[in-house]
Amino acid sequence: MFHNHHHRHDHSGRKHIFGTVKVGERGQIVIPKEAREIFDIKPGDTLMVLGDEGRGLAVVKADKFRRIAEEMLRMFEVEPEEPPEE
Repeated sequence: MFHNHHHRHDHSGRKHIFGTVKVGERGQIVIPKEAREIFDIKPGDTLMVLGDEGRGLAVVKADKFRRIAEEMLRMFEVEPEEPPEE
């Protein structure tokens, strides 16, 4: 159930407030249509739910998160530079 139909975003078009949703009896929410369109979320997509007890929850498409994680892991494959000798 989407309640606030006023879509707000910053001037660069990268941050959005889509309104509020209610959590159903089974813990489900509906992602607002405009959010699904902007973030290309389609039926059957897998989403990851991340949480920080101080900052809240984030929902990320699993394939995008996997690409970020793979890039981070590649950083460990590169030999670190030796510090300059004094």
